[in-house]
Amino acid sequence: MSDHDQEYGRDEASKGPDWEREMLQKVLMASVNESRRSRRWGIFFKLLTFTYLFLLLGMLIWSNDLDMSQAGLKEHTALVNVEGLIASDTKASADNVITGLRNAFEDSKTKGVILRMNTPGGSPVQARYINDEILRLKKKYPKIPVYAVVVDICASGGYYIAVAADKIYADPGSLVGSIGVLINSFGFVEGMKQWGVERRLLTAGKHKGILDPFSPLKEFDKQHIQRTLDQLHRQFIAKVKEGRGERLKTEQYPELFSGLFWSGEEAKKIGLIDGFGSSSYVAREIIGAEDIVDFTPKEDLFKRLSKKLGVGMAEAFARISGLANGYQVR
Repeated sequence: MSDHDQEYGRDEASKGPDWEREMLQKVLMASVNESRRSRRWGIFFKLLTFTYLFLLLGMLIWSNDLDMSQAGLKEHTALVNVEGLIASDTKASADNVITGLRNAFEDSKTKGVILRMNTPGGSPVQARYINDEILRLKKKYPKIPVYAVVVDICASGGYYIAVAADKIYADPGSLVGSIGVLINSFGFVEGMKQWGVERRLLTAGKHKGILDPFSPLKEFDKQHIQRTLDQLHRQFIAKVKEGRGERLKTEQYPELFSGLFWSGEEAKKIGLIDGFGSSSYVAREIIGAEDIVDFTPKEDLFKRLSKKLGVGMAEAFARISGLANGYQVR
């Protein structure tokens, strides 16, 4: 052993057990201090996150009520959007659209109502519900006119709704019409034969398997479906004629009810629409109330919040929850 090692050993021995205890205390205190710092930072970030969430929630509530706060202050044009597929579980469902329409008509400062149409169509039942409600509200509030304004497209069930308005406006490049009804399916019978697949369909009811894509299409089934489609088509045509009346050029355009659609420019010649113009144009020039208040029912607040938070905030929620339960999400 070298002289240096011997000297170091004597120095350490001279310190005794107190030195080891002091070192252990220092290590433990350093660990405790680090844990405290980590905990303080964790609390800080939790508070920061929740502050952000509360601010965001407040902004959403404020924006959700902004249009409604404007309503009733002065005369305005009420707007209700019919956007996307018309079905019971979409933004353009009868429940949503009718709720917006009722609120719009009931507002004492509503001078006119605009249905802003941008839809390829959808359920004839949902469309009929909305059509009937528009007619009812027009009768109840005869001094409030209703205008349909087409954006990109107003076809099929969308036009079914639009014809209940007093007048229809569109852009020359809009697509309008498609007065028809369809049911589509596929047939895989020949493909199953090629692959050697046997179809085993058991039913209780002679025609319960109608339109089964893996069975041959029977003539009776085809005729029955066609009769049903023809009946729905007649109902659609009746609503269009009821709404548009003599404005339709049925004699000059024999294909009017064939399911074809036309540009806004051609639709005006046919009588499907009354003129050209946007929502702001109709509000300003036709209704005479330039201020527009949107009465379209907003999406559920918590759904909107979750969309705005996105993946990042979802991870933050999970992390906070994990810390609160003694583990972390990595």
